[in-house]
Amino acid sequence: MRQRCWYTYIMTNPRATVLYVGMTGDLARRVAEHKQRSGDGFTARFNATRLVLWEAHATPQDAIAREKQLKGWTRERKLALIRESNELLGDLADDL
Repeated sequence: MRQRCWYTYIMTNPRATVLYVGMTGDLARRVAEHKQRSGDGFTARFNATRLVLWEAHATPQDAIAREKQLKGWTRERKLALIRESNELLGDLADDL
């Protein structure tokens, strides 16, 4: 039986002027929802449709704790983390 993963992720808009931190149990589905701009939330309003970072976690509690940690970081610190693995802030959604 395959173990379920939980994810934290960061989305941005095409000009990288906003950063959105979230968590989910189904990364591909959640990113697709952001890309479709479903709903009237933050990501739809600010066109945050590019996945620039994701991390896998063993439990939802771990993912929630990481999400809260990332949300407490400054924009500069988040961008530094993203650039460690995605220097050009490319959309990682194609790799899912």
